[in-house]
Amino acid sequence: IHFRLNSIVPIVRAVQQTPLINPFAREEIKNKCTVSLRLLTGPLRIDPATIFQRAERRQWQRRRQHTALTWRHQERGAAMAANMYRVGDYVYFENSSSNPLLIRRIEELNKWPSFSASHANLQTANGNVEAKVVCFYRRRDISATLVALADKHARELEEEMENREMLDLPEKQKHQLRHRELFLSRQLESLPATHIRGKCCVTLLNETETLKSYLDREDAFFYSLVYDPQQKTLLADKGEIRVGTKYQAEITDLLKEGEEDGRELAKLEEKVWDPNSPLTEKQIDQFLVVARSVGTFARALDCSSSVRQPSLHMSAAAASRDITLFHAMDTLHNNGYDMTRAIAALVPQGGPVLCRDEMEEWSASEANLFEEALEKYGKDFTDIQQDFLPWKSLTSIIEYYYMWKTTDRYVQQKRLKAAEAESKLKQVYIPNYNKPNPNQLSVNSMKPALVNGAGAIPGAIPGAVSQPAGLGRACESCYTTSSYQWYSWGPTNMQCRLCASCWTYWKKYGGLKMPTRLDGERPGPNRNNMSPHGAPVRHGGSPKFAVKTRQAFYLQTTQLTRTARRICQDLLKSRFLARHPYTPVNTAAIKAECECSAVARYDQKAHIFEECRPEASGVCG
Repeated sequence: IHFRLNSIVPIVRAVQQTPLINPFAREEIKNKCTVSLRLLTGPLRIDPATIFQRAERRQWQRRRQHTALTWRHQERGAAMAANMYRVGDYVYFENSSSNPLLIRRIEELNKWPSFSASHANLQTANGNVEAKVVCFYRRRDISATLVALADKHARELEEEMENREMLDLPEKQKHQLRHRELFLSRQLESLPATHIRGKCCVTLLNETETLKSYLDREDAFFYSLVYDPQQKTLLADKGEIRVGTKYQAEITDLLKEGEEDGRELAKLEEKVWDPNSPLTEKQIDQFLVVARSVGTFARALDCSSSVRQPSLHMSAAAASRDITLFHAMDTLHNNGYDMTRAIAALVPQGGPVLCRDEMEEWSASEANLFEEALEKYGKDFTDIQQDFLPWKSLTSIIEYYYMWKTTDRYVQQKRLKAAEAESKLKQVYIPNYNKPNPNQLSVNSMKPALVNGAGAIPGAIPGAVSQPAGLGRACESCYTTSSYQWYSWGPTNMQCRLCASCWTYWKKYGGLKMPTRLDGERPGPNRNNMSPHGAPVRHGGSPKFAVKTRQAFYLQTTQLTRTARRICQDLLKSRFLARHPYTPVNTAAIKAECECSAVARYDQKAHIFEECRPEASGVCG
């Protein structure tokens, strides 16, 4: 019965929705289907209309579930793509809850297996993924001298481009644009992949784009200089178009037929082989075989070669290298292609000629050093020579490199690297980091503010619930007083805080939204932001202050000390002692002199008072 019901209901629905069928025929088909339904459902006492409604409701529910499932798959796919990090992506790394995020570029993703504490077997399922990354530095990470050098380079670039856009930008946008500038470095480091906090975009400064375009895009940065953390230098990472006499040859005018250019070809060219020699190809091949045999015999006589190639097979292979063939052909050409003279030249009176190339001259330890240096520096032969092989010439190293590429060892290493690259991770999924930040402030954890104006809010309604003390402090960046979440910023004793928006800006861009006096951008820096020499300190958005607030003190002296400054001026020479601070002062003598002078002056004043007293009484009488 269920099978027949499922077959009849779609027929009735199709008949109702088909406009090409005659209305009378449509009703007739529907009636016949209804009769069939009544015959089938008669014993069950089910209304045919109810069956149609249930079927339509069931189909609508299935369509709705399919739509919801499709949307769920799309949202999950978008979330997976946002949290999927691949080699070459620019990402944020967090190394501290209070410091700004680090900006790095992923070079490799490696999964390191972890060891179990109770067993010695590898737990590959619980391995940690590490990312080998290239470091980018912000302006706040480099010294003030290099920041001034970067500003000078930016001004020169503006003058070269004749771009007045930077001067037309408001002060706020100039301040925020400095937060978008990064400095590339060649330094590599390994960081845990679990510390990734999102993606960003870093590009080389494009002269065709406007500077404001970097501010309009979220998580967009640019760089134009390369920073060396070891040497503390900044260099321009800009390609150079090699045009001119230094890089191109000067093309002369086309010569006419039979015209000479005036050069002496004998001084410019030297013929080393004549293909039209009287010797045949067979004779030349026979001479080359003789040269290889002489080379093998010479290696048998040489003690050092016997140690390096202990077997006859290895000596014959070394004697068959190109250096032996080139020497044989040069000998044949220099002797006028005379086989007898050429063979005699191969074996002079002192013994057979031994020809070696760089591959044979290098020892096994030197070859291992070269492979290690090549793994570290790549094809930077100057650094390889300076750090690993200083006793080798640059020509020798380059020649050995191209010979080393023809060996089986190079082919084997290339295959191993290809297999290792295939086994490495191409991407890694890092879920969103949802743990609360330790710098988040709650109402219960806020301490009372120790600044004026942090208590009652002006204009508050009497009797209304006021904020706790300390919560009335404004954001240090945008000066707002309302936010759904606050974060502590700077030293603990300063009790500074940022709103949620400014905290996100601080973590991503390493600075505050609004320019402050601490950035050295406003005139008249305060005393707390000055160096010991009185120069303003460049801050760069860091909450750490350069100079601590000086503790005020009050010097309270006794009355005798103040009296001694007046009475004993001949002993206590204030100006002389101020210019000679290390000159000792005899305080005991000054104290005794002060007491004697004070007593003498007191006796003198008392004697004068006694003499004047009778006269005064007589006058009064």
